[in-house]
Amino acid sequence: MSEPIRNKKADFPVAPTPQNTPANNAPISSHAQQPGVSSIKEESLDTAAAASLFARNPALVSMIQGKLGQLVGRSSGYIESLPPVVRRRVAGLKGVQKEHAKLEAQFQEEVLELEKKYFAKFTPLYERRSTIVNGGAEPTEGEVEAGKEDEEEDEENKESEKKEETEETESPAAGIPEFWLSAMKNQVSLAEMITDRDEEALKHLTDIRMEYLDRPGFRLIFEFSENEFFTNKTISKTYYYKDENGYGGDFIYDHAEGSKIDWKEEKDLTLRLESKKQRNKNTKQTRVVKISVPTESFFNFFSPPQPPTDDDESVASDIEERLELDYQLGEDIKEKLIPRAIDWFTGEALQFEELGEDIDPEEFDDEDDEDDEDDEDDDEDERGSASAEDDSDDEDGTSKPKKEAAECKQN
Repeated sequence: MSEPIRNKKADFPVAPTPQNTPANNAPISSHAQQPGVSSIKEESLDTAAAASLFARNPALVSMIQGKLGQLVGRSSGYIESLPPVVRRRVAGLKGVQKEHAKLEAQFQEEVLELEKKYFAKFTPLYERRSTIVNGGAEPTEGEVEAGKEDEEEDEENKESEKKEETEETESPAAGIPEFWLSAMKNQVSLAEMITDRDEEALKHLTDIRMEYLDRPGFRLIFEFSENEFFTNKTISKTYYYKDENGYGGDFIYDHAEGSKIDWKEEKDLTLRLESKKQRNKNTKQTRVVKISVPTESFFNFFSPPQPPTDDDESVASDIEERLELDYQLGEDIKEKLIPRAIDWFTGEALQFEELGEDIDPEEFDDEDDEDDEDDEDDDEDERGSASAEDDSDDEDGTSKPKKEAAECKQN
């Protein structure tokens, strides 16, 4: 069995990093406490009415957002009020900070090069995986033994395994059918995008791989076998970063581009047929026609949302959220699905995904054992004093709450 994956943060920042989401101004939040004097009463706020007001007045929302944006970074006047000699020192510190920023940018560049170096070492393993998945070769005895559990098998299990091997020899199956579809369906963020219609196409997915660009950025490549839906052998999506680095030297996500899918006639999974009545203006006769309308599909992933331009005021209010979600999906494929595809296929990755970051499952096992011992002691104490507690409850008419066992709260 492969070593359990641990969803822990790396000891050094990777590049590109999950923090490279579209650059936004941080929202303004007030940390002022509410009045504590009991005589001061707050007027009730009808949130439903307020939401309705904003919904009917998008121009008002845009104006408020513009006003709030103008407040971000505005000086309070304190710096300007300082004596010239002090302001000179402040300017000097800014110069020192710029040198620091240059080193941070250099650090991120070197981290990216280190990541590319090890990606080159991972690539032969990914190629080996693809060969086995698609039936091009069988795993070696060493690979099989390394992937097995460390538990000793009894004779009955060995005989059953030999029988299964004999049956497989008689009717061999090529590779691992639906490997990538199964892995994607176990990855929550991707599973939500896959429809029943998509599954028929994704059964033909033979490999998912990634490559770095010459400039900061990466490309995801989906490879398919011959199918009834499209003629593409590969469908790709590329994530680009801005030329300039952000605060702290991080790469800043800019936009993504997907390759065109050459759908076969009436096989476009991103569209569905809808019946619509049309009336002839002259004869007043009606007819029913079929029109194509957009529909939910995983393959919409290859038509990513585009960031708004500075002079575009008609963009939907959720565009930034959709951009961030689109980027995160790409990161999940790059950082989770591709490196640990077998763990997603078997479902083993799910238990560690639920634990969250910086959590060691072994620690919980130890703590649970301690909790069990404490619970046993508590049970003995409770049994020893059960009659006394019952008498006490009868006398004062109240009951004491039972002691609950400690729980491991997962973030």
